[in-house]
Amino acid sequence: MILKFICAILTRLSFIILSIIGVWRVKHVKDDNVFWFLSLLCLPLVVEMIITLKRRKGKDYKWFSPAILLFLITIIPSIWILELHHQQNKMQELQCKKLDSWENIAKIISLNETTARHIFKNVNELVSSVCADDWILGLHQCLLVLLILGKWLLPLGGGVTRDELSQLLLIFVGTAADILEFTSETLLDVKEYSPQLVYIILGIWTWCMLQFPLHLAVVTSRPEESLEAGSDSMLRRRSTAMWSIVESLFIQDGPFLVVRLTVLIHYNIFHQMLVFFAIKNFLVVILHLYWLCVICQDSRTSTTPRNSTSIPCNTDEA
Repeated sequence: MILKFICAILTRLSFIILSIIGVWRVKHVKDDNVFWFLSLLCLPLVVEMIITLKRRKGKDYKWFSPAILLFLITIIPSIWILELHHQQNKMQELQCKKLDSWENIAKIISLNETTARHIFKNVNELVSSVCADDWILGLHQCLLVLLILGKWLLPLGGGVTRDELSQLLLIFVGTAADILEFTSETLLDVKEYSPQLVYIILGIWTWCMLQFPLHLAVVTSRPEESLEAGSDSMLRRRSTAMWSIVESLFIQDGPFLVVRLTVLIHYNIFHQMLVFFAIKNFLVVILHLYWLCVICQDSRTSTTPRNSTSIPCNTDEA
C-alpha cells in the first residue's frame, strides 16, 4: 500500500516538474513573466492527486487515466507556444549550440569553476545557449518517455492485469515513436513560416496525444463476460480490434496520411523520407480497412448458422 502511494505521488510530481520546466522555457523565450501563469494549469493535477490518493488509494481507473490527461493539458500549451515562436524566429536563432555530438555537449556543460555559486549563477546562460529546436525536441522526447514511465508506475486500476498493462506499454512505445517522428520530420518540412501548416501539424499532434489517457486498445471485457448470442457478443469479443482500427484510421495514421499528402501536393514539398512515411501511413490505413472487412465477414458467418437453424420437431410416431 505504501509503495502504491509513493508511485502515485512520484509520477504526478514528475508530471508537474516537466510542466514547470516547459513554462520556464516559455517565459525565457518570450521574456515575459506573465507566462508564469501557465503553471496554474498544474493545480487540477494536484487536486486530482489528492482525490485519487484519498478515495482510490492511488489506483488509476480501468479505461481512462485522469492524471495523464491533466498532464497533457499542463504541458501542451507550452509546447504550442514554443513551436510557434520557433517557426516565427527561425532566421534569428542561428547563434546557438546544438546537441548533435558528445563534443558539443561537453562544451556546453564545461565550467571553468566548479563552485556551487558559480554553477547556479551561470545555469541560465548554459541552458540558454542550446538551440531552440533542440530544446523543443527534448521536451517532446521527455513528454513521451514520461507518459510511458508514468503509466508503468501508476498503480493499476481495478480489473487491469499486468499482462494487459505490458501490452498497453508496448502500444504506447510504438505510438510515441510514430508521433515523435511525425512532428519532428513534418515540422522540418516547413521551409518558411506558414501559420496554416504549423497549426495543422500541431493540431494533429495534439489530437494524437489524446490516445494516451485511453486504455481501450487493450483493456476490454473478458471473453467469459461475453456470453450473449448474436452480433452484440461478436462486437464485445472484437472490441479491442475495433478500437485499434478506430485509433489508426481517425486518430493516428489516417490524419498523418492526410497531412503528408497535403505537404506533398498543396505545399509542393518533396523528399524521400516524406514519400516513404506517406506510403507507410497509406499501407497501415489499407491494412486496417482490410482488417475491418475481415471482422465484418466473420461476424456475418458467425451469426448466419444461428439464424438459419430450424426449431426441431417432434418426429415420434403416435
